[in-house]
Amino acid sequence: MSKKKVSLACSVCGSRNYTIAENLNRKERLEVKKFCRYCGQHTLHRETR
Repeated sequence: MSKKKVSLACSVCGSRNYTIAENLNRKERLEVKKFCRYCGQHTLHRETR
């Protein structure tokens, strides 16, 4: 069985820049500060499904 992929979307511009494998043990959505190449700065990225 393959892992399901989820996207991390920038909270400022909304672009989906990163993909990660879904962790089934996690109940809340992941929030990480990552670099957005469209905004040109480090912003908060939230998990989308």
